Amino acid sequence: MGNQQEKKRVWMSRLLFVVVIFLLASLHLTNAHAQRRAARQWTSLFDGKTLDGWKKTNFGGEGEVLIRDEEIHMDFGSSMSGITYTGSLPTIDYEVQLEAQRVDGIDFFCGLTFPVEDSFCSFIVGGWAGSVVGLSSIDGKDASENDTTRYMSFETGRWYQVRIRVTGRRIQAWIDGKRVVDQNIVGRTISTRNEVDLSQPMGISTWETRAALRNIQIRQLRSRPGRETAPAE
Repeated sequence: MGNQQEKKRVWMSRLLFVVVIFLLASLHLTNAHAQRRAARQWTSLFDGKTLDGWKKTNFGGEGEVLIRDEEIHMDFGSSMSGITYTGSLPTIDYEVQLEAQRVDGIDFFCGLTFPVEDSFCSFIVGGWAGSVVGLSSIDGKDASENDTTRYMSFETGRWYQVRIRVTGRRIQAWIDGKRVVDQNIVGRTISTRNEVDLSQPMGISTWETRAALRNIQIRQLRSRPGRETAPAE
C-alpha cells in the first residue's frame, strides 16, 4: 500500500512539473505574440488638430501650412512646400502610410522622404508635370530615370492612399493598395535629391502644387526595435 502511495506521489509530482512547464511555455508564447502584435500596430503621427511633432520645412519660398478639417493643407510654394517630422523614427523594418490629395497644381503632391538605415530616400507621387511615380534616388538616378519609374494619372481633388515598406533588402510602395514599387536595394546607393534634403529624416513635400494630407501613420514590422533616427533640431 505504501508503495502505491509513493508511486502516486511521484506521478503527481511529475504531472505538476509538466503542467507548470506547459503554463510557463504558454505564457512565454502569449507574451511573444503580444509583443509581435504590438510591434505591428499603426501609430498616428498626426493628431488631426496641430502640427505637434512636425515643423514647416524651410525650403525658402515655401507656402503656408495650415490645419483644417483634420487635414494638413500645404499651399503653393516657389517652388516647394512641405513638413518635416521632428521625432525619432525607425530606420529599417517599418511601414509608413498616409492619404494625400492634389488640391491644385500639376506637379507632385506627395514627395514622401523616409529613412533607409543610414540613408534616406523619397517616394514621388505625380512628379514631372503630374504623372511620374518612383523613388528618388537609386544609384544617383531620380524617380524619372531609374527602374522604379512609372507613369500614372492622378485626379485633382481625390484622396490617394500611399504606403511605403522599408526592409533590409527592399523598398516597396503601394498606391490605393496596388504595389507600384518593388526595389531590391542590396548593393545599391540610396539617396535623396538635394531639393528635399531638408525633409530628412521624414517629410512630405510638394512642388508648385497645393496639397492636403491626412491619416499619417507608422508601424514597426518586427518586435525587435530597429535603429532610430535622432529627433530633428
